[in-house]
Amino acid sequence: MRPAVIGLGVLYLVAATVLLLAFHAGIWVAAYLALNGVAIAGAVLFERSRYRPRIDAGKGVWQTTGERFIDPTSGRLMEVHYNPATGQRNYVPTDDPPPALPPAASQ
Repeated sequence: MRPAVIGLGVLYLVAATVLLLAFHAGIWVAAYLALNGVAIAGAVLFERSRYRPRIDAGKGVWQTTGERFIDPTSGRLMEVHYNPATGQRNYVPTDDPPPALPPAASQ
C-alpha cells in the first residue's frame, strides 16, 4: 500500500510539471497538484520515523516488565521489555502459545 500511495504523490508531481510546462496550464492548477503530491508522498515517507521509531535491541540493558499481551494484528503472545537507560519499550514475540480463552458461559 505504501508504494502505491507514494506513486500517487509522484504522479501528482509529474502531472503538475507536465501541465505547467507542456500545456501552459494555470499556475493554480499546477501548484495545487504539486502541493498535494508533496503532501501525500512526504507524509508516507516520513510517518514511519515519527510514528514509532526503530529500536536497537542490542544497545543497553533490557529488562522484562512482566507485561504480556496478545497482539491483535498477529495473534501472537508479546512480552514487553524496558530499557531503563533510555526509557524505551520494546515488544518482543514469545515462543509460548497464547493462553486459551475460557469457554463462553451458556445462558
